[in-house]
Amino acid sequence: MGHEIGVHTVAQVAGLTFNMDTLTMTWISMAVVILLAVLATRKVALVPGNWQSIMEMTMEWLHEQMESAMGPNGRKLAPLIISLFLFLLVANWLGLIPGFKSPTADLNTTLGLALMMILLVHVLGVMNKGLKYFKHFFEPYIPFVVINIIEELAKPITLSFRLFGNILAGEVLLIILGLLVPYIVPTAWLAFSVFVGVIQAFIFTMLSMSYIGNSIRDDNH
Repeated sequence: MGHEIGVHTVAQVAGLTFNMDTLTMTWISMAVVILLAVLATRKVALVPGNWQSIMEMTMEWLHEQMESAMGPNGRKLAPLIISLFLFLLVANWLGLIPGFKSPTADLNTTLGLALMMILLVHVLGVMNKGLKYFKHFFEPYIPFVVINIIEELAKPITLSFRLFGNILAGEVLLIILGLLVPYIVPTAWLAFSVFVGVIQAFIFTMLSMSYIGNSIRDDNH
């Protein structure tokens, strides 16, 4: 594949270490997502062609998932959720291209995304329910606050490690198979890795929507 797993090109800035290859691949992933958005909204026709039909079906499916997981208020977050899914999809697939690395194969990326989503969950919870949002930490009984806090701390860890582990393992196996059994087996694994990339993007996005849904959904529903 043209790169070493777990080895990064680093730069030191103000005492901080930056994985430059991860940052580069992240910017490339974002650029691809922006390009897809531009192409999807360009020359929109009343009678859609193949590309427009695929994008419309994808957006419609994502909207259905959002309404199911987050309720009617979830549609307000459609730009964020769609952008997240598309970014993860592109980022997961990027490492399958020779000479490229998946930014999601770096724990810094997946942990950053997970922390962002969990922080957003609590911000939206307070915005929608006020300070009574924190009441659920003390339910069903006050001593359960310890367990609920531990569960909350575990969310970004499990969310990030699941995505990181699956994408990294896929890249490692693809390289090993390419060395041991050239052509046929790696090609089959490449197709499977494309599928895994979709599934992992879907799981991360769905779990994020589920967490957000719990914070913005009306208690009466």
